[in-house]
Parts: sequence; C-alpha cells; structure tokens
Amino acid sequence: MATCPAGHASATDDYCDVCGTPLDAAASSPAPSAAPAAEETCAACGAARPGRFCEECGHDSLAPAPAGDPTPAPVVAAPARARWHATVEADRAYHLRVVAVGGPDAAAVEFPEFCPPRRFDLVGPQVTIGRRSRSRGIFPTVDLVGPPEDPGVSHSHALLVSADGEWSVVDLGSTNGTTVNDEEEPVKPNRPRRLAAGDRVHVGAWTTITLHHSE
Repeated sequence: MATCPAGHASATDDYCDVCGTPLDAAASSPAPSAAPAAEETCAACGAARPGRFCEECGHDSLAPAPAGDPTPAPVVAAPARARWHATVEADRAYHLRVVAVGGPDAAAVEFPEFCPPRRFDLVGPQVTIGRRSRSRGIFPTVDLVGPPEDPGVSHSHALLVSADGEWSVVDLGSTNGTTVNDEEEPVKPNRPRRLAAGDRVHVGAWTTITLHHSE
C-alpha cells in the first residue's frame, strides 16, 4: 500500500485515493534540509569555535579542557621598585668632626637648624652626586643644592657606580673630598670604593648619604 505526501494510505499507486495527490510527487520532492548543527564553544576560553582549533586562544578541541576557571582574569604585574636607595640628611656628628680637623672654612659653615631627610632611588649604572648649576650644565641625580645648601659640596662631587648588584663611590676630584663611615682618610679621587648596605658617604661640611638595600 502506498502513502501519499499528505500521509494518507492509498490502495492505488498512481494517485492517492483519499485526496487525489499524484503519488510520484513524493519521489520528486526535495528531501527536507537538515537543521544546522549547533555552534560549539571552546572549552578553554568559552568563545565560539567553528572548527577544531579555537580562533581566540588556539585550544585544540580534541585535547582535555584546562582545569580551573576557563576565563581567568589577566594578571597585571606591579611596577618594579628600586632595590637600592639612598637617604640624605644633615649629620651633626660628621659636622663636628669636620670642624675638629679644621676642614676648609669649616668654622664658618653652620649646621642647619632644619634639614628634613631626602630619599633618592638608585637606578641605572651610575648616579651622580653634587649641586646643580644651570650655567655649567650640571644636573646631578642626587642634587644637594638645598635649601639648606651645603657649600662644601662641589657641583660635580662624586659618583655612585653599580656593578654586579653592588655599589661603589668614586670621588670626582672634589674640593673637600669624600669619606666613608668613620674613616679619617678620604677616598682616593677617581678610584672606586666598594660600599655595603648601611654605609655612610660623607660630603661637604655636614651632608651624609646612607645606602639602603631592600629584597
């Protein structure tokens, strides 16, 4: 028994004996198109994935899904902080030593009544110490121009030089010299003197520069 396109059972095989529809129309009618396949998503990032590999993150759909949150928040790195820095302050004990040994014009240089500590990050291979002079084009990194100003500091007084993660001080032939800690002899000009965290570099009549290291 034949079945017409309308679903009627027909005893004849040329026309449906219920509705009269030609039975050969069912054979000539195109098969209904298949429903479009559901769009798949990437197991790694959740984006639409038309093929095997995700166009967003490159994940292979045949590989196991990564563990954890499929869409982790991006990690933002904190800005790097300088591992070395120096503090500059007026050092009364150092000033008294300068006066005691009769340094150049030491008695005429009074200790400042107010001189708040200053901090300078030590970045790069060299850090210059001195007092800026626009007319001479001198702009040191550790600028001790003040106020208050230590007149015993030369415009280009010294350098802090970095090597192998450590620092050295180099006197640049300053007028009044550079000393370290409680040493009486000044460092030799243009020769590096190795420093450690906590060492004190003395310049001028009362200025002390202390090195600090942080992990």
